[in-house]
Amino acid sequence: MIKIDLSQHKDFVRKLKKENKNFFSKLLKKTPKTIHNTINNLHYEVFEEIDCLACANCCKTTPPIITDRDINRLAKHLKMKQGDFVQKYIIIDSDGDYIFKTTPCVFLDEENYCKIYEVRPKACREYPHTDANKISLKLMEKNIAVCPAVFEITERLKMNN
Repeated sequence: MIKIDLSQHKDFVRKLKKENKNFFSKLLKKTPKTIHNTINNLHYEVFEEIDCLACANCCKTTPPIITDRDINRLAKHLKMKQGDFVQKYIIIDSDGDYIFKTTPCVFLDEENYCKIYEVRPKACREYPHTDANKISLKLMEKNIAVCPAVFEITERLKMNN
């Protein structure tokens, strides 16, 4: 297992910011299918070695976009009216998206477990989006700063290219 040290991760991200920016600029010019397959394979490889519960930096720092479906599902799960759920937990961000009001996430417990894991928002289920059918390289580049696994996937991708 890869040990996660978030302060060390931040230092690595800072040191490699320019290198990663150049790398992703070049990567955008490559054949998408080849890149997506490679990233998908690296995703599964890296997540065999990284335990998200040892980190939970995404839940601590990045509020997910919440869809109407998420609101319906979460309110029902919490036995709340949708309006009450929205009033208690949701705000609209500067992009006009619904997000949770607080970070760290109000549903994250002290041991980095999600209290609503079975019904968590779609954005949480899909994070860090490196196993998607169509990967957004811009989003992946952005998520390097949040997710040590994405950082590791990127480093391995650099070795392959």
